[in-house]
Amino acid sequence: MSTYNIPRIMIAGTSSGCGKTTVTCAVMKALANRGLPVSPFKCGPDYIDPMFHTQILDTPSTNLDSFFFDENTLRQLLVKNSSDKEISIIEGVMGFYDGLGFGSERASSYEIARITKTPVILAVNAKGTALSLLAAIHGFLTFLPENYIMGVILNHCSQMSYLSFSHVIREHFGNQFKVLGYLPHMPECSLESRHLGLITAREVADLQEKTNRLSRQAEASIDLDGILHLARQADPIDCEPIQFPHFTEKIRIAAAMDNAFCFYYHDNLDLLREMGADIIPFSPLTDIHLPEAVHGLYLGGGYPELYTQELSDNISIKNEIRKLLSSGIACIAECGGFMYLCRDIEGVSMTNYFPASCYNNKKLTRFGYVTLEAKQDNLLCKKGEHIAAHEFHYWDCDDPGTDFLARKPSGREWSCIHANDHLYAGFPHIHFYTNPKLAEIFYKACLNYKEKSHA
Repeated sequence: MSTYNIPRIMIAGTSSGCGKTTVTCAVMKALANRGLPVSPFKCGPDYIDPMFHTQILDTPSTNLDSFFFDENTLRQLLVKNSSDKEISIIEGVMGFYDGLGFGSERASSYEIARITKTPVILAVNAKGTALSLLAAIHGFLTFLPENYIMGVILNHCSQMSYLSFSHVIREHFGNQFKVLGYLPHMPECSLESRHLGLITAREVADLQEKTNRLSRQAEASIDLDGILHLARQADPIDCEPIQFPHFTEKIRIAAAMDNAFCFYYHDNLDLLREMGADIIPFSPLTDIHLPEAVHGLYLGGGYPELYTQELSDNISIKNEIRKLLSSGIACIAECGGFMYLCRDIEGVSMTNYFPASCYNNKKLTRFGYVTLEAKQDNLLCKKGEHIAAHEFHYWDCDDPGTDFLARKPSGREWSCIHANDHLYAGFPHIHFYTNPKLAEIFYKACLNYKEKSHA
């Protein structure tokens, strides 16, 4: 067991929509503008907020998820991805105590704060409240023990209201609970549209302008020095390093990376690289050919439904992908990547490796955490073995696969995923750190294809 000192804080919310992402991005950017290296994190399985963090800071944002990871893995990933940074900032998910269901804090921001012993700053929407704000803060402070809540930032709060709020908060809760500033209502800097399911190039291009405005406001109205002090008081973290094999023989994995395919867990790609893989990005939108001499395909999620005509028109790369899959190349295709391998998306032709059609369900479909049970031996596991996964999609398919059984924590079950000895293709997203053998198995499958293709 090793011990690490990691300056860190979590910015958590009272609910979804309270503005925690806006507050988090404002604080991250303001500290980065001071010249402090910041390591960003997101609680839960979300891809979208980490993409925003990464764009803002130009450094990868990674996920901390207590449904995916055991406690040691969670702490180890925090330590690993905090190295050589002066502060780590973790954005919470949903409301602070919200977890798998109405009666459980499992997989909540609270659980992650407790496991990592991270000081928590509560982002509270102050709009339309007065004394009731103190009741809300009191409830969060006392609801469950070991919550590590040590401060508050008020969102949608005017300077005049903040002067009154900060006085009564200090008077009621004392100096142990820090009032760390406020953000006024800044509709021109709203980041909430990111979860509508569409991230356009224009929105990303405008992101730096928005966060620069937010960072200037944070420098003026948030106690950044107080946040740094709180982060540096965080308890040491104990964890055992996770051991993975390093292969002397290299492999080349072609990964679809463009506006249509952008959902990847950074830790997944990083782990494959650490094992010895070269990750070769390519664009199904604009590249005429796949990278040469590849031994694996990784088709991540994203928004292929926004670019159906461009994807359909790129016939040469579709043909190459279909040919490689038919030859037995190792492939992981998740959500949008799976849709791309189907016959069509709402009538627009795709790769046609699977004779299936995708359509807009116009609502979240099979949303949330699942445990996958293999019905047969496949690329990633043996029959009867389990993989933790997550689904988040508005689109569906008339043949989503039948090679795994998905089971929600509520007990609901359904069949999903097309899988065989060289393929995993379906809507559920997986994280390699849920089971340390997943990346190793995928790597070895790529090695096997390399050997066969050179025979």
